[in-house]
Amino acid sequence: MAIALHKVLCMIASREATSRAAIARLTGLARSTVSQQVDNLIDLGIVQESEANQSVRGRPPRALAVSPLAGTIAVLDVDVAATQLAISDLSGTVLGRDIVDMSVDGGPEELLAAVTERLRSMLAEHGQDTARVRHVVAGLPAPVDFQRGCAVRPPIMPGWDAYPVGDHLRKQFGAPVTVDNDVNLMALGEATQEMADTPLLAIKVASGIGAGIVTADGSVHRGADGAAGDIGHIRASTRGDVICRCGKTGCLEAVASHRAVLADLGIASSSFGDGLHAPRELARLVADSDTRALHRIRQAAAHIGEVVAMLVHTLNPRMLVLGGPLTELQDEILSGVRAAVYEQALPLATRKLIITSSQLGTDAGITGAIALASREVFSQSGMARLLAEA
Repeated sequence: MAIALHKVLCMIASREATSRAAIARLTGLARSTVSQQVDNLIDLGIVQESEANQSVRGRPPRALAVSPLAGTIAVLDVDVAATQLAISDLSGTVLGRDIVDMSVDGGPEELLAAVTERLRSMLAEHGQDTARVRHVVAGLPAPVDFQRGCAVRPPIMPGWDAYPVGDHLRKQFGAPVTVDNDVNLMALGEATQEMADTPLLAIKVASGIGAGIVTADGSVHRGADGAAGDIGHIRASTRGDVICRCGKTGCLEAVASHRAVLADLGIASSSFGDGLHAPRELARLVADSDTRALHRIRQAAAHIGEVVAMLVHTLNPRMLVLGGPLTELQDEILSGVRAAVYEQALPLATRKLIITSSQLGTDAGITGAIALASREVFSQSGMARLLAEA
């Protein structure tokens, strides 16, 4: 009977079936069994049944959905200068959003304390019980040990190496925690869009440069140790004398990230900071057709495009999505990367390739984090936990 309960809940959570009759038809379970299990899920407060929004003759159909009272998801997307937060119900409907304006330079304990406090406040503001948080997802701008839930020697996050982010948040919320790379979450978010196609390769150009890979079956390719997609430390073909924060020279991040572009143009100063204001100043320069700014951005695009062309050959994605401060502000990065990919990659790898900018912008990581959390909640082990705690 437990198997039937899991099967029925999975059908409803995935929206594959939204009525008792559809569940019986698709699962092969007897209608009496389906009705019994649906009634159990309703009694537990996990599923709700309401009249469908359809105009039909006779008895109106009843639609099944995950109840908004079944629990909450909490997610955070950490960036160098600020952290985005969101809470949603288990169906993925966002209940609240906020931003913690705090640099990662202060270390994990300070930032995570501020994030935890704000998430608790958000839950209270929206009438959600902290004890009913079902899953937490944290995105970090660094290589991540997915199993241990921590960053691994992150060049732009001093003090975060091996810090147990997952354990810290697990103690605060009493819920399972998933820690992942921020570009993996961006890729997942972009893959949820209606026009998206997989395999999908997402490239984020920010203070660092990373890639996220969503495979044809919708899962994230993280590699054996979580290092997949760390393309910022691939050596660029020129400017090999530039020292990267990782200690090597000529890394793509050191010559083509938005931090590198801003520094070369002399606008990554205390007057602008390295958060939102410096990229806006760069956008102003480009809008004013500043020759140096245009040249430097196009130079960065060429470097990124060269590396992305290799990835296109290696991974053969159907869609390539570019995101991050520079790509959101200007078309020069997108056009430059597109030109390099079509010039250097062979026709077989590019004939059906869609190259586009992010559809979600800065919301991509949060969207992907919510999608990942929902998958975990309604996985086999997640559903067993949900049913046990209901």
